[in-house]
Amino acid sequence: MVHGELWTAKELFVYPNEYIYWSVQIVMYPFMTGLVAGAFVLSSLYHVFGIKQLKDMARFALVFSFALLFAAPMPIVLHLQHPFRGINVFMTPHFTSAIAAFGIVFSAYGAIVASELWFLYRKHFVDIALPLKEKQDKTLFEWFRFIIFCTLTLGVYDVSEQSLKRDEKAIRVLAAVGIPVACFLHGYAGFIFGSVKANALWMTPLMPVIFIMSAIVSGIALCMLTYIITMEIRKFLASRKKTPYQMYQSREELKSAEINVIKMTARYLLFFLIFAISLELLDLIFRGYTAVKSWDVLRSVIYGRDFTDIFILQYLVGNLIPFILFLLPGLTIRRALLGVVLVIFGVFMMRWNVVIGGQAFSLTFAGYMHYHLPIIPHDWETFKEGLGGALAIFIMPFALFWVLIKIFPVFSFKESH
Repeated sequence: MVHGELWTAKELFVYPNEYIYWSVQIVMYPFMTGLVAGAFVLSSLYHVFGIKQLKDMARFALVFSFALLFAAPMPIVLHLQHPFRGINVFMTPHFTSAIAAFGIVFSAYGAIVASELWFLYRKHFVDIALPLKEKQDKTLFEWFRFIIFCTLTLGVYDVSEQSLKRDEKAIRVLAAVGIPVACFLHGYAGFIFGSVKANALWMTPLMPVIFIMSAIVSGIALCMLTYIITMEIRKFLASRKKTPYQMYQSREELKSAEINVIKMTARYLLFFLIFAISLELLDLIFRGYTAVKSWDVLRSVIYGRDFTDIFILQYLVGNLIPFILFLLPGLTIRRALLGVVLVIFGVFMMRWNVVIGGQAFSLTFAGYMHYHLPIIPHDWETFKEGLGGALAIFIMPFALFWVLIKIFPVFSFKESH
């Protein structure tokens, strides 16, 4: 059976070898890489531009960006018919192909994030490793922690004031360098679509810029969502008196810290959301104004068959409603939670409409194809290319984040500067 035949329905005049080859995993690929880039940009707002109100969120976003990093290439791996070939992108990277260039950009970005995390938490590693090193009778768990944290120090135990100042300078430099690299990491995903000359919907020079702006929006929104959920769990545990030492001891202090961070972060989310919406509408207006040869079939898809996906789900539910929610004064945690969920949904629908919508019409310009997302899998193919595979990819960074916060204390950690 041809790949794509299981979930493709054809209508009118479609070539026999045409199917929707790029399924939900290719929707998840730019979606996940966008979250990575957006989370890092949010963390850099404090480290580079010195926005002190985002100090807590910046540390949180940096660790979460590192967790997202491991999930970013997984949609491509699952989509490949031979998944083990995916390692070739990292083993033989080059710039003659947009996909192959991913190996270079991803490796460079991963090194930047890992280095920035090391400089930020190096003192914490040393503070944990030294007492364990001096302790004589270690338990099995203490031996385990000793090996991990001694390894993470990389043999550098100098925590003098001069050394910590060099760490701060290195963090600023890495964050500044990481911003364009993070934008390029996701911008090239838009470049992949924008450079496909055979597809009328994708062929636009604005595609990389649109992808970057929406990536920043989605990354900030997901960090806010995860921060709210994590803080709510901490408040619940604080009320039950089951938490160890933390920066904020009482439920009231946790609530105050949460709303202050969310309100400040929401301002920047609103700022980037305006740019993202403006660019997408500008591209839509430009297409209608120029009315190239393929505009007739594009108009039938945009304003007809995909009207609900584009104008109702993406623009109304995913853009306009959260825009109003954040614009209204007196932002609350519940309203912020609803807003960020809708924003993430809107960005996902943007990716869906680009990937799936771009394959909705035949190259004959006289036929259409419909994508039926496999909900209930009956084999491995329909699982990894269906709802189950998409949810597995989305859940993966949250599981990794839970592991990482055991090493990088995003809440109880106090910076030396």
